[in-house]
Amino acid sequence: MSGQLTLEQIIHGQMLAGNPLPEVPPELKNNLNPTFELRPYQVEAFGRFVYYMTNKRLRQKPSQLLFHMATGSGKTLIMAGAILYLYTQGYRNFLFFVNSTNIINKTRDNFLNPLSPKYLFSETVAFGDKKVRIREVDNFQAANPEDINIVFSTVQGLHSRLNTPRENSITYDDFADKKVVLLSDEAHHINVE
Repeated sequence: MSGQLTLEQIIHGQMLAGNPLPEVPPELKNNLNPTFELRPYQVEAFGRFVYYMTNKRLRQKPSQLLFHMATGSGKTLIMAGAILYLYTQGYRNFLFFVNSTNIINKTRDNFLNPLSPKYLFSETVAFGDKKVRIREVDNFQAANPEDINIVFSTVQGLHSRLNTPRENSITYDDFADKKVVLLSDEAHHINVE
């Protein structure tokens, strides 16, 4: 394995060879909160993400990607943009999990509360003439297939919900026939087992 290049090395090599990264897609840029101007490294992060997602030779399924960014650098904005991009690729269901209830509450506010100063999306999220709602759901069984549906949970809460099923809670069945994107913030705090 030591002879294999990492994804970062491959993309960096492409950039050094003069091959530009894809531009931030307009449907992503237009649906993020316009008060948050994208910083150059965020534009690069989106370009790397789109490059990977559209490169059939590189992309592995299921895909596992990590954005290694400093605190305060706008990782949550990158996640919001990734959700928007993945929506255009047919994904509707997202599971956001972290190690701390405090982070869940902040992220929920940033994703769902348009009155929050850190709300990440534009006033109206639209793809073409189709308006899309960003909704918190308890599970994906009755999720609207036209909306962005997000389950927010801590790792411990997710484990409990999956292994002690209750009515209207997420279960293993939610993953059986649906494309679900798993998003985690502060992943270095999570025990991968």
